[in-house]
Amino acid sequence: MKKILYSVLAISLMACTTGKTEKTESETNDVVAAVLHDGAALNLADFEWTRQPESFAIHDDTIEVVTKPGTDLWQRTYYHFRNDNAPALQVSTREKFFSFVVQTHFAESHHRFDQCGVVMYLDSDNWLKGSIEYENTDFQHLGSVATNHGYSDWATTAIPADVKQMWYRLSRREDDYCIECSADGLTWSQMRVCHMYEAQDEIRFGIYACSPEESSFKAVFTDMQITECKWLAHDGQQPDEE
Repeated sequence: MKKILYSVLAISLMACTTGKTEKTESETNDVVAAVLHDGAALNLADFEWTRQPESFAIHDDTIEVVTKPGTDLWQRTYYHFRNDNAPALQVSTREKFFSFVVQTHFAESHHRFDQCGVVMYLDSDNWLKGSIEYENTDFQHLGSVATNHGYSDWATTAIPADVKQMWYRLSRREDDYCIECSADGLTWSQMRVCHMYEAQDEIRFGIYACSPEESSFKAVFTDMQITECKWLAHDGQQPDEE
């Protein structure tokens, strides 16, 4: 029954994205702009899969993804391997200033590196993600990875293993990006500020989930929003003159 449900949903989503092919390039890239400037509602039909998962469900404003073992995003650094097969649901934009918010629920995560969160995936060598990665029954890693030109880094902090939901906010200010997290969606803590060399014009961003080892769990995403950029301009030392 689940396979039938997922197949129907997959066909439904593919139909939505197929319909988008008739739009002009400017219309395709104006989803974020429409939300910010025209007050349009965020429509999940405007999102497209970068590697569609085998099992997922989309209804109302909730997205469920069942991860497949051996799926991950990582490039070279330290581990010396490359893994580039995690599914991501993303939307494209050329808007230079905005914030994207999503709440993640991962009650079923239980194996090392099980993860779900926010992502900006451009290609295999250039992407940014923020998530909680399960480690063991004692702790897990709240962290982010910035991958520029084929090399990943991983910045983390240890949090209790019983945390099973988290909000994320990805903000763009031109070529620079900020990822924040929140336990309640109200009070935010900075996780990372970074520059993405290849994210200067059109970008794609959204959500992802994966299980790098022999595991599988259901990740749930809710309360997706696009807002004006909540990452305010720096108030302090002025830029150097060019």
